Amino acid sequence: MIALGIILLVIGMLAGISILWTVGVVLLVVGAALWIFGSVGHAVGGRRHYW
Repeated sequence: MIALGIILLVIGMLAGISILWTVGVVLLVVGAALWIFGSVGHAVGGRRHYW
């Protein structure tokens, strides 16, 4: 999810498409939050680890 967010962010910036940039930022933030929750030991989506 983090990688997809970065890809959409870069494509949105290069192409000048603001919706891709916005979706990229949202995916990046959500992916980072899930990664942090998974790394501190909280179950995310019924799983102990989130990659």
